[in-house]
Amino acid sequence: MNYFSKENRILLREMVKTDFKLRYQGSFIGHLWSILKPMMLFTIMYLVFVRFLRFDDGTPHYAIGLLMGMVTWNFFSEATNMGMMSIVARGDLLRKLNFSKEIIVISSVVGAAINYAINLLVVFIFAIVNGVGVSLGWLTIVPLFLELFLFTTGIAFILSTLFVRYRDIGPIWEVVMQAGLYATPIIYSLTFILQRGQVTIAKIMMLNPLAQIIQDLRHFIVFSGSMRGWDLIGHKAIALIPYVLPVLVFGLGYYIFHKNAKKFAEIL
Repeated sequence: MNYFSKENRILLREMVKTDFKLRYQGSFIGHLWSILKPMMLFTIMYLVFVRFLRFDDGTPHYAIGLLMGMVTWNFFSEATNMGMMSIVARGDLLRKLNFSKEIIVISSVVGAAINYAINLLVVFIFAIVNGVGVSLGWLTIVPLFLELFLFTTGIAFILSTLFVRYRDIGPIWEVVMQAGLYATPIIYSLTFILQRGQVTIAKIMMLNPLAQIIQDLRHFIVFSGSMRGWDLIGHKAIALIPYVLPVLVFGLGYYIFHKNAKKFAEIL
């Protein structure tokens, strides 16, 4: 089946538009929640972890780095959760039409990506207002987002396939995401861990593609002095792991999803 056919492109566009319109339907301020929700969460975490618990490691523009990490994590969380439930939510459509089932999951990830783009725009404005200089390093957002999109979509493919048969995956993934938030240098930075002599732990953490992406964004966009996993891990072959994993996860997720896609309508 041609995934890039005109029919599939139109279907993808309509799914994304419908989901985006319905997301905050009935709320008083509508899609402003796309900006306000992460900003409110950022404010709470900034007050608790930076002002009260003193997680600030002295890195310039620490608050901007925190905000950058949070909106990136929120994209991954939103996209994987929406992707996980997307097939079940579109059960009626699956039984009526014959189309590429992958479009359903991809539309969920693209919808979350629209929110991410809006949030990144806010981060960039905050960065400029707070004295972060605009440079060519900002262009790295393109390859880093491609890496993030592949990794997220691969995870969403796997979760959506499992969720069709096992609804317990929902609460399990919620716990995994909560644990992942604290196991990824978002609230605290990589420098914060290194200052406490936990070099081995820092190296292990940076094998996580999400940690690598967030740290690279901080390095290239917020403050060039922020250490990357590539700089921390001495062995270059090992340092490549988080860059290669998104491609492998996407390929594995697509394979698992495609193999089971024909059975979805029967199960649902």
